[in-house]
Amino acid sequence: MKSYLMAFIVGGTICVIAQILMDKTKLTPARILVSFVTIGVILGALNIYDFVIKLGGAGATIPLPGFGYSLAKATIKEVDSKGILGAFTGGIKGTAGGITAAIVFGYIMALLFNPKTKD
Repeated sequence: MKSYLMAFIVGGTICVIAQILMDKTKLTPARILVSFVTIGVILGALNIYDFVIKLGGAGATIPLPGFGYSLAKATIKEVDSKGILGAFTGGIKGTAGGITAAIVFGYIMALLFNPKTKD
């Protein structure tokens, strides 16, 4: 039960920070999303995000900083095993499953429902 609560608190805190940034600054949602991924990459490369993941579990790995963390860790692992070429292939290999799932499920939802552009 404690792990569910911590996941909710950590994930909720990340979302609250994003909402405050959208409400109180002139940053666009796209810039906030890119910033969160970049922060996840930086914290992942410095091994700081590991602590957040230990604390919050899925509450830390599911939001966008978790995606950045995955990119950083996969790239570091690939560079260690393949050298500089790993800097170009690591992020793709590490996040390919999640990206593929997002594309496939997005396509299925577009087939099942009638997507429309916002006016």
